[in-house]
Amino acid sequence: MNIGFIGAGLQSRGIAHLALAAGQQVRLASSRRPEHMGEVSRQLPGAQVGMIEEVIVFADLIVIAIPLPAVVSLPTASLANKLIVDANNYYPDRDGRIARFDTHRITTSEWVAQCLPRSTVVKAFSAVLARDLYTDASLSGTPGRRALPVAGDDPVAVKRVVDWTDALGFDAVDAGPLRDSWRFERAKPAYCVPFDRAGLIQALAAAERNVELPHGSWRR
Repeated sequence: MNIGFIGAGLQSRGIAHLALAAGQQVRLASSRRPEHMGEVSRQLPGAQVGMIEEVIVFADLIVIAIPLPAVVSLPTASLANKLIVDANNYYPDRDGRIARFDTHRITTSEWVAQCLPRSTVVKAFSAVLARDLYTDASLSGTPGRRALPVAGDDPVAVKRVVDWTDALGFDAVDAGPLRDSWRFERAKPAYCVPFDRAGLIQALAAAERNVELPHGSWRR
């Protein structure tokens, strides 16, 4: 499977590392300076780097991991009919205050899906620290294997991402449609805390829409 990345930051590089280890083809694109992509190539032997349009043509599945406001600049027409893994989060300190998210009118992934109306969006790999991608992956069936939440409105697409998550080293828990993906957004009990499947299911259920955990409490 060909995996494309729009965004070449720490999260993308961690996921790309796992994809390469699983024998998948990887290509990353970034709007950052060319020397940054040289660094990415050195860190990820076997990965390709290129322009966003090249990544879109290449990929069977595209991970988007960029500052959330930048989603509006993505090439909507080119991304039509593509499976998008939304690994983004809303960080007010970085993104500025965004009323639609602060007032819970919409989840971040619902908004991404609105911005990409001809794509299929599944939220995944947004509730794990980049550093944990290198240390917490394990083979299927490993006792206590870490689980990650997945949410989406298309059951076939969700199943593809669940299977892909398993191939990369994690159990996956279907957390429901995009409207319920707030349960693993920033500062919720399931956000970036290492749980096995049973623990993650409990954490998702414990989330409250208007309650946030103290900033940084998810960091070990």
